[in-house]
Amino acid sequence: MPAPSRPASPSYRHPSVEGARRALIRLLLLALLLPLTTLAQTGDEGEEIDFTRLEDDFADLEIADPLEPLNRGIFWFNDRLYRYAIKPAARVWRWVPEPARVSVDNFFSNLGAPARMVSALLQGKVVTAADEFGRFLINSSFGVLGLFDPAWEYGRLEESDEDLGQVLGFYGIGHGFYLVLPVVGPSSLRDLADPLGDFHLDLTWRLWPGTGEAIVATSVITVNQASLDRDTYEAILENSLDPYLFVRDAWVQSRAAMVEQ
Repeated sequence: MPAPSRPASPSYRHPSVEGARRALIRLLLLALLLPLTTLAQTGDEGEEIDFTRLEDDFADLEIADPLEPLNRGIFWFNDRLYRYAIKPAARVWRWVPEPARVSVDNFFSNLGAPARMVSALLQGKVVTAADEFGRFLINSSFGVLGLFDPAWEYGRLEESDEDLGQVLGFYGIGHGFYLVLPVVGPSSLRDLADPLGDFHLDLTWRLWPGTGEAIVATSVITVNQASLDRDTYEAILENSLDPYLFVRDAWVQSRAAMVEQ
């Protein structure tokens, strides 16, 4: 049986809308961490990140933020939720051996493969869609329901990060304006469409359709992924003069890069 392998970067899937309540619950602060973790892992393991330089790089990227006072308040709430609930739980969860935690991450990531495959197809990314389809078949069978990742270990089939928000961006639809959603984190008017795609295509919400089940599944996903993170969020807050602006600009940078790929 192949050994579990840590993904190249944790899959912190974003954004939101109350129309799909269960899908919104699913993201439980992952969107808050996604752009930060992605940025932190662009260098080699152990390499120190120059956050001041990154802030300068973000200066040319803009997004309308007419709700900034409200967004800042929600950002403060999400920050406290992460610091006093998510992170302490993640520290306790780290007592579980890392290979087991990686397998949990692999399992839920595998359930999201159909959503990523469809999003890739809608952008004409046939090779990416084929890779996601192959990953799903291989990992669901030889990978023991997705607990292991032989598709990457032996086939070098890489997981993508496609979503419906990127599909809309691919066809020229702009963000509209910036939003910080309670519990969920950074989003935009355009990316509110993303959890709708997850709700219909991510198998997690087919296996656990009830609201209570979704909350449990979301909690497991969030705490597990936070346990695999190397304290990226804390490092950013310590090195940024205005964490709200840094997170907003980092998120815009991350989403722009995803659409351009």
